[in-house]
Amino acid sequence: MNLFTRIKLSFMMFLEFFIWGSWFVTLGTFLGRNLLANGSETAAVFSTQSFGAIIAPFIIGLIADRYFNAERILGILHLIGAVLMSQMYYATDFAGFYPYVFGYMILFMPTLALVNSISFNQMKSAEKEFSSIRIWGTIGWIVAGLCISFLFHWDSSEGVTDGLLRNTFAMAGISSVILGVFSFSLPKTPPTVFKGEKVALSSLLGLDALKMLNNRNFLIFFISSILICIPLAFYYQNANLFLSEIGMENPTGKMTIGQVSEVLFLLLLPLFFSRFGFKKTILVGMIAWAIRYTLFAYGNADELISMLIVGIALHGICYDFFFVSGQIYTNSKAGDKYKSAAQGLITLATYGIGMLIGFWVAGIVSDAYKLSDTQHDWEKIWMLASGIAVVVAVLFFFTFSQKKENSERNMDKSPDVI
Repeated sequence: MNLFTRIKLSFMMFLEFFIWGSWFVTLGTFLGRNLLANGSETAAVFSTQSFGAIIAPFIIGLIADRYFNAERILGILHLIGAVLMSQMYYATDFAGFYPYVFGYMILFMPTLALVNSISFNQMKSAEKEFSSIRIWGTIGWIVAGLCISFLFHWDSSEGVTDGLLRNTFAMAGISSVILGVFSFSLPKTPPTVFKGEKVALSSLLGLDALKMLNNRNFLIFFISSILICIPLAFYYQNANLFLSEIGMENPTGKMTIGQVSEVLFLLLLPLFFSRFGFKKTILVGMIAWAIRYTLFAYGNADELISMLIVGIALHGICYDFFFVSGQIYTNSKAGDKYKSAAQGLITLATYGIGMLIGFWVAGIVSDAYKLSDTQHDWEKIWMLASGIAVVVAVLFFFTFSQKKENSERNMDKSPDVI
C-alpha cells in the first residue's frame, strides 16, 4: 500500500468514528435533559443501533456486495445521513427526534463494515496493516469528545442547560458531508459477488455458522456474549448522563480516557491471551465490568472523583478482554469455511440481540430509580448492572471448560487455533 492510499484510508477511518463519537456519547444526556425523554424512550433511541446492526447485513449483502462499489455506497449513505442529522438538530421532542435517529442508524451501521471492506481491499496483509489504519478511528472518537468538552464546552452544566448539546448533531452532520464527498475519491472497491450469483439469507446473517453452537464451550461463550451486553448497554446509555448529573466537569472529554485505555490494552491483549488462555482473559473482562460499575456507584465528582476516572479507564479491559478476545476465539473455532459467517453471527448476537435486550433493561431500570427530571439513584442503577456482570461471570466460570479447549487445541494443529 502506497503512502497516499494509507493517508486516504486513515482519514476515512478518522472521520467515520469522529462522526459517531460526535453525538452518540452525549446522546443520553441530550435526550434526558433537552428532550425530557424518560428511560424507556431513551432505550428506544439507543436500540436503533441494534436494529441497524441487524439490518446492516442486508444492505451490505444485497446491495454493496452485488451491485455498486463500496466507496460509492459509503459516500451516498453519509450524505443522506447528513440530511437526517440536520433533522435531529431541529427536533424539539422525542416524537420528532425518533424517526430520524432510527433512519440514521439503519444507514450508519452498514458503513462500519464498508470502511473495513474498503481498507481490506487495499491491503496485502491485513494482519500487519489494518491496525495502523483502524487506530485512526479511535483517535477520531477521542478528538470528537475532546472538542465537545474542551473546545466548545457543550457538555458543561451551563451548556447543557442552554441546549448546546444540540450542536453535536450539527458537527456530526458537517463531518458526514465531508466524508460523503471524500468517499468518492477513495480507492475503487468493486462488488465481491457476481450479479447473477445468489446470496442466501443464512449467509447474510451469519447463520451458516450456527452449527458451531453444537460445541458446548462455544455455545456457552455465545450465550455469555448476549448476557454481558446487558450491563454494557447501561454504560452506553447512561454513563454520560450520570457524569453530567453528578456534576463532573467536561464529562465527554474525560470519557475519552476509555478510548485511550482501549488502545493500550489492545496492545497487551496478545501477551495476556497467550499466557493465561481464553477463559481467564474473558473472565477478567467480565469482572472489570462489575468493578467499573461498583466504582461508579460509590464515586463522586468531588473527593472520590478518582474512582470515576478509574472506572472510565477500565473501558480498555472491559471491551478488549471480552469482545476482541471473543472475536479471536470465534475466528479460531470457525475454520476457513465459516470465518466470515461466524463473525457475523457474533455481531448479530452482541450488537443486535444482546444490546437490544440491554438497552430495554437499562431503560426500565432508569425509570424505576428516577428521583426527578434531573436526578436518578445512580448507586442502585450501577450496582444492579454490576450484579448482572457478576452473575454472567460466575455462570461462565463454572460452565466453560478450559481443559476441553486445551484438549481440542492439542488435537488440531492449525496455527489459527488458540
